[in-house]
Amino acid sequence: MMDVRRAGERYPGGDSAAGIETWHAFSFGPHYDPDNLRFGAVIACNEENLAPGAGFDEHPHSHTEIVTWVVAGELTHRDSTGRESVVRHGDVQRLSSAGGVRHVERNDGPGPLTFVQMWLAPLDPGSDPFYEVVHGIADSTPYALPEAGAMLHVRRLRAGERTAVPDAAYAYVHVVRGDVRLDGEELHTGDAARITDAKGLEAEAATEAELLVWEMT
Repeated sequence: MMDVRRAGERYPGGDSAAGIETWHAFSFGPHYDPDNLRFGAVIACNEENLAPGAGFDEHPHSHTEIVTWVVAGELTHRDSTGRESVVRHGDVQRLSSAGGVRHVERNDGPGPLTFVQMWLAPLDPGSDPFYEVVHGIADSTPYALPEAGAMLHVRRLRAGERTAVPDAAYAYVHVVRGDVRLDGEELHTGDAARITDAKGLEAEAATEAELLVWEMT
């Protein structure tokens, strides 16, 4: 079964006066929707747009696996474990907040910043915070997140190119950019497909496209 959610159906958020525009794919903050709390392990998929100099001041997280994909620009990250890094397009950033961590996210670069941040629920909450950045992850290289029973697949497709959607109990496909066809549906930038019991599905790029695909048990 496939449930398509359009970019325009996301909940708006952020603070325009502070240079922050946010689009939430799941129930979030003041946008409480009991029918849209999670899909598989995914509990949030937020598109963040930050103007130069804008950002999120230090704030806490706990019992959440946070994975970030930069679409354009540079994301500066600092956290209470002492880590500081600059994340760019092609890098996968992961923060396991575990028992508790605080972090800052800012656009210290010269141009606009767009990133997609996905929160996943861990199988066993607790333990110690963990942070890493995989720089320049290669196309089709899976990124394992065993703490959430999940695997992230990043696909960059040329027009006409196909990619398999992993056979899984739950598959979440987010279109970062471009247009794709999936099981008879046309998906565009910002759209997502939530697939239960995925089997034998392929996505075909109608234009040059970039996809984030979660494979979950």
